[in-house]
Amino acid sequence: MKASLYEGNKTFSVVEKEKEAPKAGDVRVKVAYCGVCGTDVHIYHGMMDQRVSIPETIGHEMSGIIDAVGEGVTEFKVGDKITVRPLDNRLEEASDKGYSHIAKKLKFIGIDSPGAMQQYWNVPAFTLHKLQETTDLKLAALIEPLSVACHDVRMGQLKAGETAVVSGGGPIGLLVAMVAKSKGANVIISEVNELRIKMAEEMGFEVVNPAKTDLVEYVDKKTNGALADVVFEVAGVQASLDITTEVVGIRGRIVLVAIYGEAKPVNLFKFFWKELRLIGARVYEKEDYEESIRLITENNYPFETIITDTKPLEQIQELFESIDTNPNGMKFLVDCQ
Repeated sequence: MKASLYEGNKTFSVVEKEKEAPKAGDVRVKVAYCGVCGTDVHIYHGMMDQRVSIPETIGHEMSGIIDAVGEGVTEFKVGDKITVRPLDNRLEEASDKGYSHIAKKLKFIGIDSPGAMQQYWNVPAFTLHKLQETTDLKLAALIEPLSVACHDVRMGQLKAGETAVVSGGGPIGLLVAMVAKSKGANVIISEVNELRIKMAEEMGFEVVNPAKTDLVEYVDKKTNGALADVVFEVAGVQASLDITTEVVGIRGRIVLVAIYGEAKPVNLFKFFWKELRLIGARVYEKEDYEESIRLITENNYPFETIITDTKPLEQIQELFESIDTNPNGMKFLVDCQ
């Protein structure tokens, strides 16, 4: 079998190795596709060398078919289409209060242990979610990031008829917008990149460029002064963070989707004045995965549109290099077979 290895210094190799029999409680998956997420790009750039065991196979946004099952695995069988929820909570403690997806000693499979950018991958059976026979395995590689979006929307308690502003029209922003739309919300995307604006509009979304149009005034008019019920901050820049407290209405919710590596100023007076709520959202839980699988299987939204490019496993180096030279790209996939 072939497996990719991150070697450090922005370098991947592809090596031949023997398939391993699954241990008790594990399964061996024939990986179909594996998406490249922002974390994988950070790894490629050497930003996580202190965490990743080099050389290492990375990747966690995947789809595949079970190739072999280990002793004790009864819920899955050879031939099942599956995806992996790549969270290893086996070090969970009582003090984590049952929130295993954010347990203090949580291990992320594909970062803290070998990942899916290989032809065959052995993983614990408890991480698996079964897919329908009709589920497109290429689209199924989007289930993991779509589950992030499902979790974000669920944490925001978004309801039908409410107005949602999604600040940032990248891959996660568009997925959040799709999930919000599936809830019956009125969705407005805020984005400054013209190519992403065009893509979002072609997908049927209402888009505002805040560099050209006053976003607060626009939403104010659209809602007869009520402003947004929920704002999803996905862009991860100060200007986007600043606008959240302005464009959200009374008792509105701000869901922090972007990851901020350092402290940022925020207008706390607005939280007092409008009785706002700031909600953190990290990864996903089982129910988010199940909703994501349903959405992908039904395929009523333009998921395929956000897939920019797919390359075979042997070209993984070229794929990561192309991501660096294509800042307008959305989602890139590795075809692992």
